[in-house]
Amino acid sequence: MSFETLKAAGGSKAEAYAVLHDNARAVFHGERDPIANAANLSSLIWHALPDLNWAGFYLWNGRQLVLGPFQGKVACVRIDLGRGVCGTAAQERRTQLVIDVHAFPGHIACDPASRSEIVVPLLLGERLLGVLDLDSPLPARFDDEDRRGLEGVAQAWVECSDHP
Repeated sequence: MSFETLKAAGGSKAEAYAVLHDNARAVFHGERDPIANAANLSSLIWHALPDLNWAGFYLWNGRQLVLGPFQGKVACVRIDLGRGVCGTAAQERRTQLVIDVHAFPGHIACDPASRSEIVVPLLLGERLLGVLDLDSPLPARFDDEDRRGLEGVAQAWVECSDHP
């Protein structure tokens, strides 16, 4: 069930994220490869959530965040820790919810159409695995419900994938 279908039936955003979380766990069932699971989760998010122009992963290689599986336009390949919204989320190890990317110091504009962004760090304990990044062409597209829902979905990816 998609976000729009659930909302049209009178469901809440929290219920829609619960469905997305359940769908992610179902897709991950029996598969532990982090790249395969990231690719499928990117697709699930892209098709489930409205008003996105990018959804995907940047994976930590020990030196930088490197582009991983995603849906959307061509993206920046490497991001240094502390640079832009993704690098800030990785460095601070906390979700960055940005209502206006043009007001974010050092924002990296891979797609000039992006207006808002949410980036969830992917953590295994204290170990940084990468970030889950969503962009929207709408200002203030993401809110605290999105933060909670996406943090839950990101944690499902961490738990259901092997991380050597």
